[in-house]
Amino acid sequence: MGSLQLWLAVLGGLILAGFVAHGAWQTRRAASLEQADAAPPLGDDERTRPAALDEIREPVFEGAEGGPADDVVRPAPAAPARPRMAPPRIDALIDAIASLSLEAPTTGDNALAHFPATRRAGSKPLLIEGLHCERGEWEAPVPGQLYSEFQAAAQLANRHGALNEIEYSEFVQKIQAFADGIGARPDFPDMLEVVARSRELDAFASGHDAQLAMRLKAKRNPWPLAFVQQHAQRHGFIPGSTPGRLVMPSEEEGAPPMLSIQFSSQVALDDESKQARIDEFVLAFDVPQTPANDDPYSAWCAAGRALAIGLDALVSDDNGQPLHPDAFTTIGLELSSLYEQLAQRDLAAGSAVARRLFS
Repeated sequence: MGSLQLWLAVLGGLILAGFVAHGAWQTRRAASLEQADAAPPLGDDERTRPAALDEIREPVFEGAEGGPADDVVRPAPAAPARPRMAPPRIDALIDAIASLSLEAPTTGDNALAHFPATRRAGSKPLLIEGLHCERGEWEAPVPGQLYSEFQAAAQLANRHGALNEIEYSEFVQKIQAFADGIGARPDFPDMLEVVARSRELDAFASGHDAQLAMRLKAKRNPWPLAFVQQHAQRHGFIPGSTPGRLVMPSEEEGAPPMLSIQFSSQVALDDESKQARIDEFVLAFDVPQTPANDDPYSAWCAAGRALAIGLDALVSDDNGQPLHPDAFTTIGLELSSLYEQLAQRDLAAGSAVARRLFS
């Protein structure tokens, strides 16, 4: 983890400690755990995304005269369909690209029949695209379509490190076999140049990666797992794809989650999960994976504040060290600078290439 990561991880948690001194910390205590065990599960209509830092409040419904009404609930309009995340595309910014020339067009069926059994070279993803004969656009091969040429790519770097000589050789072997199968002539970039590019890109990525994390720990007795899940559900979290993980989904379908809550997977897999308890969890925010325009930092702060108050939790950094309340300006400046540097490299946070690189 680079120095920026460590700095952001610590400062990211610091912001929550600032709320400890606030009077709301003393007045908005959670109900007792015994009451929580008996509380009914929340329905879908109670799920809300966290608002901005000072805007977390219970919903108020208005009557005909514009005042509060206990018996008037106006139906919410239908939610618009979420945009779907685009599939990965070859990009010269983060890929080593080999061109594959054909003497005559071939079908997507033929190409797919000769695809490598695994789409990786070591820890690096491989992509293959064809140039559509009619549309003149590059795309992942589709059955029944004709393609005049192909290109294949190995990703130069990701969070496992830079593409190395062994991985590049594996890429060449797999794409050569694919080219032989479809009758194409491959042209590979020079290995030394590719490795040099991969190391430079990895150095940039290592210095501009950031995953903010804050740890919330029970002040007294461990919480029932259901109690934590109910509170998380109130603020937009749903079960993740792996045990011990709750996520706040992105507005973009198929995209990485905006926020995640992580706790022991063993507890989540316990046959007696209704009686299971946890005494801490981590609220995390992956900076390069989420668009800055979605304001994930405010959502992270708001969720952390609400959960800390609702669960009566102690807040610390990811190493369990108590936090101190003087990082509001600094963390904002650090994040703004990071976003700017990523955008200047055409790797804006939340973009397709940034998500591939920081994965």
